[in-house]
Amino acid sequence: MSKFKVGFVGLGLMGLPMAKNILKNKYPLIVWNRSPKNLKEIKKFGAEVCKNLIDLPNKCQVIIMMLVNDKVCLDISKILNKSLKKNQILIDMSSTKKKTALEIEKKIKDKKGYFLDAPVSGGTKGAETGKLTIMVGGKKTIFKKINNLLKTMGTVTYVGKTGSGQVAKLANQAIVGITIGAVSEALILAEAAGANPKAVREAIKTGFAGSPILENHGKRILENNFKPGGRCSAQLKDMNNIIETAKTYKIQLPLSEKIKKLYEIIVEEGKSSLDHSALYLLIKKLKKHPLKKSKI
Repeated sequence: MSKFKVGFVGLGLMGLPMAKNILKNKYPLIVWNRSPKNLKEIKKFGAEVCKNLIDLPNKCQVIIMMLVNDKVCLDISKILNKSLKKNQILIDMSSTKKKTALEIEKKIKDKKGYFLDAPVSGGTKGAETGKLTIMVGGKKTIFKKINNLLKTMGTVTYVGKTGSGQVAKLANQAIVGITIGAVSEALILAEAAGANPKAVREAIKTGFAGSPILENHGKRILENNFKPGGRCSAQLKDMNNIIETAKTYKIQLPLSEKIKKLYEIIVEEGKSSLDHSALYLLIKKLKKHPLKKSKI
């Protein structure tokens, strides 16, 4: 049985390797990117390039978006919706607010199309190896139709109705942000108290404190490697979305609030493009330059 043609919008840090994995699994792929960057590389892998975004729905059955923020997702989906056909499926794998997913779905439904929110976790490493964690919200019958496509990029879990995927991603990012902070403080404490932080990480990573964050981001910190797998700017966007969502449901998330404020400082200092494990750099310098209480 031949595989349906897939459209892909957004060939950035995550989108490019995700698109490559779709091609590796023999799905015909047509791509659109806002800038020419990465188009030459994906063409070498066999992708077709769509010159005009509005034409994309005419050239494929399923469209995936992997974009930077809510505004861009809304803007791009609005253009796609102009030429969307009945029963076409739009999948947003970006990280947005729940209300953004619901807004996009409403407009897609008006054209008798279908929408799924399917954000991912795993960074560039997961995107490159096809081992992302994919959290899907939307109509279950539609999810079943495209499950095999999503599996080309990682492990897929259906979590509920539209917007549930984005809620799951926010929960994920709350844990990621807070845990990066905890790992940073643990390694700083170890070094300050005269222990070898590398040895401390080895000692604790197989116990209850063990986690992918301690494993992967702890390694990055110890190697002073802050080349982005997930940018500080993206983590701040997610922390803002977490706090906004919490306010919507009238709940307090004090740890997430503090982590958000720390990432705000990092971005203000011009480190937005560093990996989100660069939170360590800010916490480490607090010994010499304490933050004013008003900032945190």
